[in-house]
Amino acid sequence: MTTAPRIAFLHTGAVNIAPFGALAAELLPGAVVVNYLDDRIVADLGDAARADSVPERIDDLVKAAAAGGADAVMFTCSSISELAAPAAEAAGVRVLRVDEAMADAAVAAGRRIRVLATLATTCRPTLGLLEERAALAGAEPEFTSEVIDGAFAAVSGGDRATHDRLVAAAIERGAMDAEVIVLAQASMASAAEAVTVSVPVLTSPRLGVERLAETLSA
Repeated sequence: MTTAPRIAFLHTGAVNIAPFGALAAELLPGAVVVNYLDDRIVADLGDAARADSVPERIDDLVKAAAAGGADAVMFTCSSISELAAPAAEAAGVRVLRVDEAMADAAVAAGRRIRVLATLATTCRPTLGLLEERAALAGAEPEFTSEVIDGAFAAVSGGDRATHDRLVAAAIERGAMDAEVIVLAQASMASAAEAVTVSVPVLTSPRLGVERLAETLSA
């Protein structure tokens, strides 16, 4: 009898639970999904008094997933991607970064890469990941970035329409000079559907879960 894979998603916002559940149902049919949530991590990363607590909290959540029998853990937030490797080592379980596949696709798609984020705490690690994946690919892209003012506050307050409008406008601005647009946060993916531009607009959720499925089947 084949045992269904057990996958754990580690979220920093409840807004990502349903979309990733839907992607898992589509791309990993039959998999058992467990969600772990700490919805103060993003805020605490910007708080000098609490930022140092985040790595230990992430380690604890990944260890909980491993203790629960997870075959793999995926971080659905780009702000914590750089903590994936140490958390995997501490817990002894595979930990995937949701944005790694997107970064690889961006590096392959063009030399001028525009990164859009709604939080500064996400922009920095996304640029770092892109530089890492570009180096592995032997590429030397040019990066520009923008933190979209007001978009995160809008979606945090339940105003998805305003968030998507602000992000869509930033996509249109970026597409005038860039060869590929990268949306740094999984929560931005809905905005990509609201705009049509002449360059690829890459989002992390589907690409990330596709890589998760490939990893589990390997």
